Amino acid sequence: MSDEVQLRDVEEADLELFYAQEHDPEATRRSRFVPRERDYFMNHWRTRILGDPTVFVQTVTVDGVAAGNIVAWWEEGRRFIGYWFGREFWGRGVGTRALGLFLEREKTRPLFADPFSGNAGSVRLLERCGFRPSGTVMHGQDEHIMLVLSDAESD
Repeated sequence: MSDEVQLRDVEEADLELFYAQEHDPEATRRSRFVPRERDYFMNHWRTRILGDPTVFVQTVTVDGVAAGNIVAWWEEGRRFIGYWFGREFWGRGVGTRALGLFLEREKTRPLFADPFSGNAGSVRLLERCGFRPSGTVMHGQDEHIMLVLSDAESD
């Protein structure tokens, strides 16, 4: 395996993989994200992600195999990103390479991300790609770190 990372448009068949990845117990523990019931998940992806022209989403592939996704969306006037990778792709540099490719296409700055504070791997990934901590936010009982990627000229 060469671990060639690429991005492509999401295909309908990818949704089943994304659903299974969202239900991985270790991934949900690290992200502190409550997995969605299947019908809700599929409806959310079809209408609020794929059906929203302001959302930019890409399937991440490794050696041609779907490995996860990266998505950018607007929330309360700010552009956020999020991602989800299958556990078999963790710790291999896939996230760093995929996010780097994604950030070449997603030009909005500032760009925000708010991973769970206990998800050190996700925080490190974002920091490697230029995001900087700017405070914390609470999602329910969980503290999340707000990270921001700013324009190079305004830093």
